[in-house]
Amino acid sequence: MSNKVRVRFAPSPTGPLHIGGVRTALFNYLFAKKHQGTFVLRIEDTDQTRYVPGAETYILEALKWLNIAPDEGPNKRGEFGPYRQSERKNLYKTYVDQLIESGHAYYAFDSSESLEALRKGAEASGGAFSYDARTRNTLENSLTLSAEETQQRIDAAAPFVVRFKTPENETLAFSDRIRGAMEVNTATMDDKVLFKSDGMPTYHMANIVDDHLMEITHVIRGEEWLPSLPLHLLLYRAFGWEAPEFAHLPLIMKPVGKGKLSKRDGEKLGFPVFPLEWKAADGSVSAGYREEGYLPEAVINMLALLGWNPGSEQELFTLNELVEAFDLSRVNKSGAKFDPEKTKWFQHHYLQQMDEGLLTAQFRSFLQDEKNIRYDDDLHHIVALLKERATFVADFWEQGYFFFLAPDTYDEKALKKAWKEDTASLLEKVITLVEGTTPFTAASVSDAIKGWIVDNEIGFGKVMMPLRLSLVGAMQGPDVFEIVSLLGKGETTARMRRFIASQA
Repeated sequence: MSNKVRVRFAPSPTGPLHIGGVRTALFNYLFAKKHQGTFVLRIEDTDQTRYVPGAETYILEALKWLNIAPDEGPNKRGEFGPYRQSERKNLYKTYVDQLIESGHAYYAFDSSESLEALRKGAEASGGAFSYDARTRNTLENSLTLSAEETQQRIDAAAPFVVRFKTPENETLAFSDRIRGAMEVNTATMDDKVLFKSDGMPTYHMANIVDDHLMEITHVIRGEEWLPSLPLHLLLYRAFGWEAPEFAHLPLIMKPVGKGKLSKRDGEKLGFPVFPLEWKAADGSVSAGYREEGYLPEAVINMLALLGWNPGSEQELFTLNELVEAFDLSRVNKSGAKFDPEKTKWFQHHYLQQMDEGLLTAQFRSFLQDEKNIRYDDDLHHIVALLKERATFVADFWEQGYFFFLAPDTYDEKALKKAWKEDTASLLEKVITLVEGTTPFTAASVSDAIKGWIVDNEIGFGKVMMPLRLSLVGAMQGPDVFEIVSLLGKGETTARMRRFIASQA
């Protein structure tokens, strides 16, 4: 095996990539970069019945958006390809034959009907059927049939599978980088199917062969694969190959209740569980972090801290900082509870760090694409004014829609407080002050209006509340004089006159 670190992310193209899978990809990427190694993407598509068109493209696009693109993969060929298991089909039979010849595997001709009958019979007597060391010598396979009869059945194209011959009653000791030392007695294991008569290997067979041929040094994968580890180690031993080191990541748990985070949790509680939006064949659409307005940096930072502890109070990490800090020894064994509000906290931070020019360009696109508003004036000042309270680009609209649309209604509760008998005459005076202020800046308008209020001993609320209401339609928004300066003299006075007229 190569001394250079080589890790792989090996998803199946059976649908959109769940954020649990994204985290697995991220941890593989971080480990590879930490050790100046190689991050490989392998598409495990041996089960063509579950293949979903577009899923592979989705995986590649998601990793690219998150800036954790593989060093080798279907779209970036290296010397260890092909990187789709369906394109490696011709490799596997040689290795299956090798296991049969060495006595570590055998042909099994049992029909699905006969196996189902055995299962039902065992259940009826309160037990459970398992195809294993206790039962295999009583079943229809090459261990009980003669070599001649076995070959005759193969030549006659009789359906068969190839099963691994699990050692009898052996205590298998092994270690995981996250979970430490473990033991399993092989008496608890069944004889897993490795190969089918249609020429396609099962996951277990293809996985081991490909990891060996691609010189994978560390297998970092989800906890759900931990029960398969004893079989995989036995396969490495049967081939006489050095096994990679293994690390099984904890599950990502529901934010509320028990169990693994699912698509249903996201739909119920209103947050994405996929990196990108996914449109299913039935027309249903699942939300994605990208389309919901999240920045890739926020998603990466959030996922990194799900199950990994940096050993400090630091929570904010750039991708490069994560590479430097990442250590498998600091990955937790227990599941990590997902927190959608914490994800928004990360998003808010990274939005604040974003270049304002780029942020302004994105908001301009939002106005045109989502609201059909072409705004040719300088948006930069509006973005700068609203940015501190914004978490998403769409928040600029929620917080500042009145910069683009004049109010046609006014908050009733605020109106009752703001409108008095002398409000119209006070606002007429404010209009005169606004029209006469030069230069027209937030500071100069503020000085003019506040100076007049003080000089005439008028309560600030009597002027400021109706002024804001006339411009915004509600008691919200940033400093009212900043709003006035950005709207300009003409629009400010027009809105005030419309407000006065509405109360006549």
